[in-house]
Amino acid sequence: MLTIGFDVGGTNVRGVVLRPGSTEPLAIRRSRTRPDGDVLVDTIVEVTEQLIDDIGEPVDAVGLGMAALMDSEGTLRYAPNIPGVVNYPLVPRVIERLGVPVVAENDATAATWAEHKYGAGKGVGHMAFVALGTGIGTGFVIDGKLLRGAHGYAGESGHITIQRNGPEHITGASGPWEYFASGNGLGILARRWAAEGRVDALIERAGSVAAIRGEHVNELLNEGEPGIEALIKRFAQDVAVGMADLVYILDPEVIVLGGGLVDLGECLRSSIEESLANRILGADYRPRVPVVVAELGSYAGAIGAAALAADVSGQP
Repeated sequence: MLTIGFDVGGTNVRGVVLRPGSTEPLAIRRSRTRPDGDVLVDTIVEVTEQLIDDIGEPVDAVGLGMAALMDSEGTLRYAPNIPGVVNYPLVPRVIERLGVPVVAENDATAATWAEHKYGAGKGVGHMAFVALGTGIGTGFVIDGKLLRGAHGYAGESGHITIQRNGPEHITGASGPWEYFASGNGLGILARRWAAEGRVDALIERAGSVAAIRGEHVNELLNEGEPGIEALIKRFAQDVAVGMADLVYILDPEVIVLGGGLVDLGECLRSSIEESLANRILGADYRPRVPVVVAELGSYAGAIGAAALAADVSGQP
């Protein structure tokens, strides 16, 4: 028995074929994402057919991990990076074309389930997943079950406000966590420090203050550049602000840290864990919440989507 898991972002549609209980893809395919609902369905169907041809077997179900608001009925309500697809009945249309069970979740929610079943959160009943990438994606497992909310939208924690009168985010909101603690947030902080003369090597590497990005921070960290660790420790404080809110509300056993920024390594992880402990009220009287690195990498969303598809089709 086989399932296909998709990770559908603003740029690429990636599909993997998995056997239940395995994280090793039998086949992988990729295509471009286009901002049109019907074309998106065509792409998903085309990649599915290619994967079936690759393995020479039919599949039992398909899971879609979407960078979007997916409601509990399988309608794609809003996807900021796929602007032409709004209030689109994605799951019903894909079922109509493929004739197998199809399930869809937000991509961070799917990745959360993957890490819970097979990765850093395996065996943990209460866990939070925080993906630090261009933005911030989160997902939660409570009592061993995904927290989906009343409408399927739970987990949009990157948009919680941490500065009510703070700077304006690309969404138009003022002072959300994502503005400060995402990959974009790291770039903003690095440019500010460089402009203040605190890390001149950033300007030398990027060519100008305006050109500084998070990847320049990573390069200089790996080269042992003085001042970069201090920059990351300061950034970790902003990450910990939002994480502390999650701890207060959900009381997780562990926080699994994913997304592209985990490439910053132990310096980032340990700094976040330390900053988080320092922010928790009554920390000396409650269990410390460890921050651990996700294990499944860039395919976590697709793996989680495949696992959710297996659940829908009744596979173990």
